[in-house]
Amino acid sequence: MSGHAHTREQHPLVFVITHWVNLSCMFLLILSGFYIHKPFLFDGWMGVARGVHFFCMFVILINLVYRVIAAFVVGSANQPGGRAKEKDIKNWLPQPENRHQLWPTVKYYLFIRKDHPISAKYNPLQKVAYLVTVPLILIMAYVGFALWGPTMDWAFFKAGTDLVGGPMNMRIIHYFLMWAFILFTAVHVYLATLYNFKPIKIMFLWKETDGDH
Repeated sequence: MSGHAHTREQHPLVFVITHWVNLSCMFLLILSGFYIHKPFLFDGWMGVARGVHFFCMFVILINLVYRVIAAFVVGSANQPGGRAKEKDIKNWLPQPENRHQLWPTVKYYLFIRKDHPISAKYNPLQKVAYLVTVPLILIMAYVGFALWGPTMDWAFFKAGTDLVGGPMNMRIIHYFLMWAFILFTAVHVYLATLYNFKPIKIMFLWKETDGDH
């Protein structure tokens, strides 16, 4: 929750860096994807746009694998403003602090409930949203490889293309998945800065912040 203090133990530098990488790659993937879909501003940049697009796809996949492995190795605090560290993977699993809090959290963000329910580092809604991005990124990458010249005829990717009815349908899926990531990013930024901009300090400057109370 943004109203609490943010410590470096909550957000170790390695996770801050993976967050930077994800954000940078996501921005470049969206920008280059729009250009590939319909060139704008500058003509003759299609080769650059495609190169950036596929480079960022490889980077974001490597970053995802690294982040998942790091969750089992690196310790982080599991309480808002906390310093006592445990393996980060525990932040993604059910915790006593936010058990049965999914629906109350949804109601809070929909302005149906006034008080924020008890939570740990991540509330249940955050856990669900962040975990869903893992298969979404993998599906997005699969679709991208199925559309990429050097790999589109590989049996593993061609089977998926045939299953959805051809390359055009695969492009449509890729396009709408991109909008899913845009929507996720917009909601993520909104919820992260709902109280104030303190989370930006810890996630971009690795600067600790005090709580509101």
